[in-house]
Amino acid sequence: METDTTPRSLIDTGADSSAPTPGISPSPSLHRLGAVRLLSLDAHGRVLDWINWQDASCLYVRGAVAWTLGDPCLHVHGAISRATGLPSGLDLHPIIASRGHARSRAINPTPNLTNPALFARDAQLCLYCGQQFSRPQLTRDHVLPLSKGGRDIWENVVSACFQCNSRKSNRTPQQAHMPLLAVPYRPSWIEHLILSNRNILADQMAFLKAQLPRNAVRRSV
Repeated sequence: METDTTPRSLIDTGADSSAPTPGISPSPSLHRLGAVRLLSLDAHGRVLDWINWQDASCLYVRGAVAWTLGDPCLHVHGAISRATGLPSGLDLHPIIASRGHARSRAINPTPNLTNPALFARDAQLCLYCGQQFSRPQLTRDHVLPLSKGGRDIWENVVSACFQCNSRKSNRTPQQAHMPLLAVPYRPSWIEHLILSNRNILADQMAFLKAQLPRNAVRRSV
């Protein structure tokens, strides 16, 4: 996983200078920055999730930001005030702690099991032949087949190419004589956040790495 240290250009909301409130219209810079995600924490510093710049801006405007970490990475332009003639704007930080405390269920939730998340966990490798594939060439294989009582959970699924999945068919790895190259596991919420974002900023990556459990499997870190 690579971290991004490139300075961000300004977000131009495209607001009409004569309008009393900011307006948003598509612009090239807006599209380029659409992939940037900001890391949301609660007031105690517990990691919640990725949020986009629009949701982060709402936190700033509502006065719901308790504290931030890192130098500002995005600047959002607003409209020009008719009263003052001055442009409005917000500097957004890469890590934002909002006021209030997270509910216990939100502190370390179970990551949703989706194919993109599974393939990211397994570094887009087929865990039978060991070759790397693009996402369209991978499938979700149940180590213990569903027909034999297997469950559709993190600990029972691996990434497999079409050929290996077809060869294994409705058998266990032992029955098919196809040993697994790694043991499937449920990633922690922190690992899931790292795996699910391809545009992590350097400050965000440093913070997330510090939150990882010591015994975590860091396949893509």
